[in-house]
Amino acid sequence: MSSLRVNIVNRELSWLSFNERVLQEATDPSVPLVERIRFLGIYSNNMDEFYRVRVANVRRMALLKKQKITGFSGNAQDLYEEIRKVVLKQQKKFEEAFVEISEEFKKNNIHFVNENNLDEKQKNELTEYFQEELRHVIFPVILDKKNSLPKLRDYAIYLAVKIEDAKNKVRYALIQVPPDVSRFKQLKNENSTYVILIDDIIRLNLKDIFGILKPKKIAAFTFKFTRDAELDLDDDITLPFIEKIEKSLKERKKGTPVRFVFDEKMPEDLFTYLLNALNLKKGINAIPGGRYHNNKDFISFPNFSNPNFIYPSQPPCIHPDLENQEGIINTILTKDILLHFPYQKFDYVIDLLREAAIDPKVKSIKINIYRVAKKSDIMNALLAAVFNGKEVTVVFELQARFDEENNLYWSNRLKEFGAKVIYGVPNLKVHSKLLQIQRIKDGKEQFITYIGTGNFNEKTARIYSDLAYLTSKVEISNEVNRVFRILENNLERTLFRNLLVSPFNARRKLTSLIDQEIKFAKLGKQAEIKIKINNLTDLKLIEKLYEASQAGVKIEMIIRGICCLKPGVKSLSENISVISIVDRYLEHARFMIFKNDGNPIYILTSADYMERNLDNRIEVGVMIKEPEIQNELSTIFDFQWRGSVKARLISPDLKNRYRKRNLPPFHAQLEIYRKYSQK
Repeated sequence: MSSLRVNIVNRELSWLSFNERVLQEATDPSVPLVERIRFLGIYSNNMDEFYRVRVANVRRMALLKKQKITGFSGNAQDLYEEIRKVVLKQQKKFEEAFVEISEEFKKNNIHFVNENNLDEKQKNELTEYFQEELRHVIFPVILDKKNSLPKLRDYAIYLAVKIEDAKNKVRYALIQVPPDVSRFKQLKNENSTYVILIDDIIRLNLKDIFGILKPKKIAAFTFKFTRDAELDLDDDITLPFIEKIEKSLKERKKGTPVRFVFDEKMPEDLFTYLLNALNLKKGINAIPGGRYHNNKDFISFPNFSNPNFIYPSQPPCIHPDLENQEGIINTILTKDILLHFPYQKFDYVIDLLREAAIDPKVKSIKINIYRVAKKSDIMNALLAAVFNGKEVTVVFELQARFDEENNLYWSNRLKEFGAKVIYGVPNLKVHSKLLQIQRIKDGKEQFITYIGTGNFNEKTARIYSDLAYLTSKVEISNEVNRVFRILENNLERTLFRNLLVSPFNARRKLTSLIDQEIKFAKLGKQAEIKIKINNLTDLKLIEKLYEASQAGVKIEMIIRGICCLKPGVKSLSENISVISIVDRYLEHARFMIFKNDGNPIYILTSADYMERNLDNRIEVGVMIKEPEIQNELSTIFDFQWRGSVKARLISPDLKNRYRKRNLPPFHAQLEIYRKYSQK
């Protein structure tokens, strides 16, 4: 394994390369203009979470003087500095992209303005807007030795204000940009639209806000910072798990700052004051940038009612087997169904639960929840089932990072109305996506079983590409029922023949399937593996894939995010090719196809090839044996593998080169949608 560590890419640097692919979408002129600026928002939001979780972890390793870093030649401190170097380069690309997008908006008579280039009419309009809408939600804080820096929120945007009075006395102050007000304000005249950020409306009114101090000179500079978001669950056995989660969520808000992003024009004295107050180091934690931060707000940038500025409408397609039938349950009892979101309607899942809630033959519903929408029709359908006397069991994963509070809310609400709520398995996150409906018909038990790759979340189902397999097959349903029994009774262990269940048999089964392809290759038979996942970091599986490549197994992988494997390296991985697709929809589906000497094995799963997914989580994959669904999975993979518009080649140098665009170009996501719409 030690020699392997040289032949992999560092996880953090690979993730930064993925986020650069997101940034590439913002610079792609073929992407509609407002969507380009929204990709800047997605990039910024991704970077926030990266610092809160991964960089915070690197910082902890540096404090512990941990020397060996997988896939990196230096120690943790060196990696910390390398991350900063890459982020600064990307920050420059980000700012260049914003300038380029701004110029394109100008060509469409849409102009970004700030407080310094407004005409008198605009100033008056914005002053009136400030007095009516903003003044009452702004609470400035004077910073001095008596008033130490208040507890700051790492999701917030702050203006650090420097005030000089007539006697040249300098004061500092702090203003939080109101979080519940749209960040963007539009001004219009006959021919043009002007966009100004709330930050600049506040700047325009600074002298009014601080009028009591009679400022001679006053200026405000944006900054934001990011805290370590790790939940530290203490070992106090007297506290129930749910109380530990609640306690840790409160502590997260006080986590150690790991990044300070600031306006590089901020005066040195103000900059030094803030760093000292936040206990940050000047060189490592501080990331200089432009005038504006918290650019994740660009995700909700207005579209100006111009259809040319956004992606063409792609309403979800119907599934021909689920329309105009006598109920979804009856259909699934007669044949297996594969749903592909967002190309097809997620409403079918909600309708399935609604139908189960009123079906007199339904006895119980079991589901495991990782992330749900804040306003969730899935949860409301489960409540309806409770009201109709069904036994409803919901397994909640309370450690779904950044969704803990939402999951706590829904778990408490369901418990309040009589559902059975289970908080996962000790020391194992429950990341599987399972739903099972139990019916009794003519004294016999029936199961409707759902195994998916994505969350039961109707909001993300509109933008995440995921797969869901629905079946009434007895052999699969019985095994899923056993998984639920494990979740309800942690001591129960069982064998699985049709499922790959982490941490019980998934790693062993995947290794066995790769070994089988190696055996076929050595016998001179065609040996192939096709894999579509989000992340590949597991060292043991990487080593096994290298072994397969060296034996002559042809391996094609579509990996959206982190890829620690180095493809195309002579005598190591020359039979491995990897692409990444970043496009309109977030690629989130996970499945794989093993050629198996002409009798292919198809597996749909919730798990990535990561140590945590294989060893430290409950994950469920299913072997798909229905020929029609096998063909559909093959088509999805083939379409994406042919993709030449949004596919980047993953290479050891992390350059994110686009695959050569064949003629005519093949836009995989668009072609998949066309396939479903024609169907």
